[in-house]
Amino acid sequence: FLISNALFWLDVYHADGLRVDAVASMLYLDYSRNEGEWVPNQYGGKENLEAISFLREFNEVVYREFPDAMTIAEESTAWPGVSRPTWTGGLGFGQKWMMGWMHDTLNYFKLDPLFRKHHHHQITFSLVYAFSENFMLPLSHDEVVHGKGSLMDRMPGTLEDKFAQMRLLYGYMFTHPGTKLLFMGDEIAQTSEWDFKASVRWDLLQYDHHKGVQAVVAELNRLYRNHKALHERQFEPEGFEWIDYGDADHSVLTYVRRAKDPSVPPLVVACHFTPVVREHYRIGLPAGGTWREIFNTDEQRFGGSGLRNEGPLEAEKKEWHGREYSISVTLPPFGVCIFELEKPLKKTTRKAA
Repeated sequence: FLISNALFWLDVYHADGLRVDAVASMLYLDYSRNEGEWVPNQYGGKENLEAISFLREFNEVVYREFPDAMTIAEESTAWPGVSRPTWTGGLGFGQKWMMGWMHDTLNYFKLDPLFRKHHHHQITFSLVYAFSENFMLPLSHDEVVHGKGSLMDRMPGTLEDKFAQMRLLYGYMFTHPGTKLLFMGDEIAQTSEWDFKASVRWDLLQYDHHKGVQAVVAELNRLYRNHKALHERQFEPEGFEWIDYGDADHSVLTYVRRAKDPSVPPLVVACHFTPVVREHYRIGLPAGGTWREIFNTDEQRFGGSGLRNEGPLEAEKKEWHGREYSISVTLPPFGVCIFELEKPLKKTTRKAA
């Protein structure tokens, strides 16, 4: 019945995918139960063998009948292979919610920027396990209900600071490995908690700052779709490379995103989590040549101050972050900058005498 119900939604209502809630409560016989309130399986373990069998069959049938659909697990434990094929011993889901990323990221953003340097590990830890599953980064309905308020409510500082940090949050999210899930209303920085009895607050788009956040999300979607470096290897460690994850004092992260084809230009991302301008900030580069800033959350069209890195940026042969070439840039307050290699450095060959 349950599997036929899943197929019904995909067949009749053309759903793009199915998310299975609270998978952990199905996998463990002792989930939320005290000692003596559960019975071990036939091998004496706490794994729910029947539930495991059902979830594998569910995924196999869905992907056999609807190969283009997605099945997504909301699974909050370290159960291995949730998004791995059943024939390798996995549960067969297409993707798994990255609950750790969501909790760490929102807890980090709630901090006063002055103290973020002491919690730098919260914004980097997700990359320790980012490729152990096919992860989806969720900012879901769960984060804007039951008295939690809106995402805007999480952001400290003035109203302008809050909007800047919303743009920063989305810039960081869209350049982080993994697919993206954004709940309705978040794309316009809705200021009230979600109410299922009411519409999304579309009236907020009469204000420039809300329109700016919407424009950021639209532009990030365009970049994510058009740049293979941001999506092609989002589940593979080869698609991501740290430049510097340790600059806690300045609360800055820098990293590289890569596509499968080495000839596709890499992208360099800089995320800055404090409200000050950082001039002459040097970043080690994966290659020499001419670079160009293709995205900046502080652009005026997004509601920012317009602090950009204009024009071509020529890589200097100055070692930084253990790399032969580097550039000096300006990082806007609460900003994300994306740089693309526009013109690789020409390789020079010596002529034979």
